[in-house]
Amino acid sequence: MENFILHKASSRGHADHGWLNAYHSFSFASWYNPERIQFGMLRVLNDDTVAAGMGFGTHPHDNMEIITIPLEGDLAHKDSMGNSSTIKTGDVQVMSAGTGIQHSEFNPNADLHTKLFQIWLFPKYRNVEPRYQQITLDVAQQKNSFAQILSPNPDDEGVWIHQDAWFYLSDFEANFSKTLDLQKEGNGFYIMTIEGEILVNGEKLEKRDAIGIWETNEIEIKANSDSRFLIMEIPMEQ
Repeated sequence: MENFILHKASSRGHADHGWLNAYHSFSFASWYNPERIQFGMLRVLNDDTVAAGMGFGTHPHDNMEIITIPLEGDLAHKDSMGNSSTIKTGDVQVMSAGTGIQHSEFNPNADLHTKLFQIWLFPKYRNVEPRYQQITLDVAQQKNSFAQILSPNPDDEGVWIHQDAWFYLSDFEANFSKTLDLQKEGNGFYIMTIEGEILVNGEKLEKRDAIGIWETNEIEIKANSDSRFLIMEIPMEQ
């Protein structure tokens, strides 16, 4: 029997710093909710809007898999591994922080804001060698499909991380429906609607609503309107 938990967009933590307007699906920074610490190995899902020319100064991370998905605009990245690049809408970036990295991120545009998801997963192994990866996605593959953007396997589609997780981005037309099978027994799904309205196993998700589902082998998603959404399959236990 499947279990699920519904996280409405309005139930998220919110912090407006002026230069940064952030919504937190799980406890983060000054927002703490003891019932919203994590979902399985998913620790952070931040929905950030960064003002033009602003950003995050150099700061450290360790023993975390960090995934950044730009939704609008660009994000300039620099880190202690020597990487310097710009992540654009349609890209996905991952950092395995491992034994420790420092990085900065800022919006390089003078007149446009940047919107992004930043996601943290606990890694399968501690103290791995830090690594960085960035790719440009073929957004056409997301049309009425589950386009894989992340997996544990370097040879698969998308980026890879040190965790038994699979991420998909989808862009469904109204009334289209499709079923997705679980990749690894014991994992769960966490789905967030980016735009539009979908039904996940019959539960309605509007813009920025999310649902966590576990103890199931598949999910069915139907779009009530033209919709875009992110699916994360993640281990429920380490």
